Amino acid sequence: MIIVLLLLLVFIFPISTFAQERVESANYRIIFPNFNSGAGIPSSDNYSLNTTIGQNAPGLYSSSGYRVKAGFQYINSIIPFSFSISDIQKNFGTLTPTSPSTSSSTIIVSAGGAGGYSVKASENHPMQTSDASDSIIDTLCDTTCSETSAAVWTSTTKYGFGFNMSGNDVPADFVGATYYRQFADRSNSEAQATIMSSANVGSSRTATITYKVNVSGVQPAGVYQNVIMFTAIPSY
Repeated sequence: MIIVLLLLLVFIFPISTFAQERVESANYRIIFPNFNSGAGIPSSDNYSLNTTIGQNAPGLYSSSGYRVKAGFQYINSIIPFSFSISDIQKNFGTLTPTSPSTSSSTIIVSAGGAGGYSVKASENHPMQTSDASDSIIDTLCDTTCSETSAAVWTSTTKYGFGFNMSGNDVPADFVGATYYRQFADRSNSEAQATIMSSANVGSSRTATITYKVNVSGVQPAGVYQNVIMFTAIPSY
């Protein structure tokens, strides 16, 4: 039984604009403090000045295929945004009925933007054979769970496919290692669900995603697969 994970990164950059007419104190006054060109980091024994340079025409400019954001909405971040997952293909091999199989991957996110980040996940459809004649349902856990709400899944007579999250910045409903959700199903018009998020700057924020599949004795034989899409979104 094979699960193929497709990694897709989508970057969204919210914008905000600022205007400044005067900067002053008891000792100085700067009128229209807009520097439209500059280079380097001025410094001496007593100070170090880092600058963000503005534009004559700040704002958002876009057309088909590109987007330009000019002006003070840029943040000079010392932590570039990055996303990684330890492996992008999972093979559960031959499954034994009522004997759950699990496999894990490590997700690492760094985000230096002032608004933090989020990671969302969804599946293209439930696990199914290539001709879609048979499928493995998305888990309902021991009682009930969904793409946005985790629940305990320990019973070997509860079947399906789901996932658990642990580590940094994971949703609070993943109380422990026995709590699972189903993936949001895009074929059923379900919206991607958040699996990691933070409103803060962070470096190498690390979480583990554990996939779990369990089948009954009447599950038809075959190779089952689906595609998991991850969307990593920085916020500035």
